[in-house]
Amino acid sequence: MPTIDITTPEMSVPQRRAVALRLTRWLKNRGIAAHHVVVRFSAAEAGTLFSGGMPVDALPHDGAGLHHASVTACVGPDRDEEFRAALAEEITSALGAGEATAFLYIEFRPTDPALVHLADRGRLRRADAPRKDSA
Repeated sequence: MPTIDITTPEMSVPQRRAVALRLTRWLKNRGIAAHHVVVRFSAAEAGTLFSGGMPVDALPHDGAGLHHASVTACVGPDRDEEFRAALAEEITSALGAGEATAFLYIEFRPTDPALVHLADRGRLRRADAPRKDSA
């Protein structure tokens, strides 16, 4: 159940949806069920993200494209470096990061599905447990 948390300056709903769909499709093409992909967005308020003691919103930017983003991606511990590197590239591209992007941080956290609980028809189950169909 990959979960991707993206913190950026405010993005419109259509922009967020486009990023979420692109990442979901990328993951689906690698065998992950679309309904298992979670993409969550948070707006970074000015002065809340620092690098080296400097607020990243004060870093030079030409006003075009993504100014900055901080991303945490939780993926299964069985995902190798090749998968993580490719996903990092896809996240970068989906966000529209480029030369003008002042700051981009992507962190991967291996997360065992046994440590994730989901509501399934009103009952909690572990993400690694098969879904029980009602009789």
